[in-house]
Amino acid sequence: ELRPTDSGQVGFFADQVANWQWFRDRLAGAPAASAVLNLFAYTGGSTLAAAKAGASVTHVDASRPAVAWARRNAELSGLADAPIRWIVDDALKFVQREARRGAKYDGIILDPPKFGRGPKGEVWEVYKSLPNLLDECRKCLSDNPLFVIVTVYAVRASAIHVSQAVDEM
Repeated sequence: ELRPTDSGQVGFFADQVANWQWFRDRLAGAPAASAVLNLFAYTGGSTLAAAKAGASVTHVDASRPAVAWARRNAELSGLADAPIRWIVDDALKFVQREARRGAKYDGIILDPPKFGRGPKGEVWEVYKSLPNLLDECRKCLSDNPLFVIVTVYAVRASAIHVSQAVDEM
């Protein structure tokens, strides 16, 4: 479902299509029921691509309307019964709880905004918050992870800096 939002977005970022194919290929050769965590999951494009590839997906976004939109997209895509957990929460708080629970994921998708707010007013600033989030995500990686994919659209965040942060993770 595509529709204009107040911010000028339409619910889909075409540049993500290459990423969807990349991690679908990774999941295709993986054991059945690989677990994928999608943070800042928005309207669900990455969630649906991973679910279609056979993964069990945890979809996390701080926006209740975005999660509702993503659920609608799952229905429209014939994936209403796919193993997807729909979570409205602050990404960092959710990952910290998952780490305490011992949850493990074979793939992690992060597409954070430059700036945002969680459902309880938590502040997200990519330059300050991403390193801590990556550290917490590391605790949730399975012993043999398939992938971690991070896309950052912020002028001051160079690809080299983000790559090094993921490598350290």
